[in-house]
Amino acid sequence: MHGGTVSIGRMDLNLLKVFDAVYEDRNLLRAGRRLNLSQSAVSHALTRLRELVGDDLFVRTGKGMVPTGRAAAMASTLRDALRRIEAALGVEPFSPGQSSRQFVIAANDHVTAVIVAPLSRELQKVAPGVDLVIRPSTRLDLAEQIDLGRIDLAIGIFSQVPPRLNARTLMSQGEAMLMRKGHPASRRRKLTLQDFAKYPLVTISVGGQEEGAVEGFILERGLARQSEMFDRHALQEALSGIEEVPRLRVTVPHSLAIPALLRDSDMLSIVPTSLAKALTRTGELLLRQPPYRAGTAITRAVWHRRNDHDAAHAWLRDMVASAAEATGKMDREN
Repeated sequence: MHGGTVSIGRMDLNLLKVFDAVYEDRNLLRAGRRLNLSQSAVSHALTRLRELVGDDLFVRTGKGMVPTGRAAAMASTLRDALRRIEAALGVEPFSPGQSSRQFVIAANDHVTAVIVAPLSRELQKVAPGVDLVIRPSTRLDLAEQIDLGRIDLAIGIFSQVPPRLNARTLMSQGEAMLMRKGHPASRRRKLTLQDFAKYPLVTISVGGQEEGAVEGFILERGLARQSEMFDRHALQEALSGIEEVPRLRVTVPHSLAIPALLRDSDMLSIVPTSLAKALTRTGELLLRQPPYRAGTAITRAVWHRRNDHDAAHAWLRDMVASAAEATGKMDREN
């Protein structure tokens, strides 16, 4: 059944909030909790919407409430309009100390350790009722999840951000080398290019060519995110004059596994500077500068433009930026 034009005079705008919540949560119970409504009230609202629009909008399946084609087609415009109405009217002023809002952030384990951890500590002080859910930024449907509103903020290194998304710079950093305490190369203050040929490497990669990675980035829906956490081009260029090519013995998707890999081996690891400083605080690993000039990587927070004027979302972005700035300042002081 397909409906014609819907008269706005017959529309209760609260029904749009129900649509928004069900579309995001795909579950009547969770949507009800978000809106402080019972499950039956949410179900009744969907019935009214179905009568107005002339389409079921959602189909109940074993995986939850799946949007129909009509719902998917109208979702982006409708949800954007709802955010604009709320921003214009100041319907939901945001008070961090009283809020119980849940934010979903996409981040890898490195970002979680160096930015999300201090962010969480600060939230405990100023917004104890606010919850964070961390999703892996390495998922192949990251851009889709942002488009659907299931991810509030994605933090990472992006070479390309499409116009429908917005971005904010959090930190810039180079690369550093890690080795175990007592490593044969640790007797010298500086590593040499020959060390790269002599000692195998541990590198971080969260996606390869088989997943569509091109020159260390994966492009999806216009969003290009970093897949390799080191400057492969700079490394290859620096070692072009050495006969023995460095061996990438271990490539891992989880940066926090590096200490265990280096602990009883003579491998070296190339990692982002902020991660290197975080991993050497225990004294188990040593940090050295690479013997070549690696590029600078810019870590950014990315979100959908429909959230630009959401007061709570703007507050979250400021809190994330403050946590990143504090991390960068602490690294410079150490």
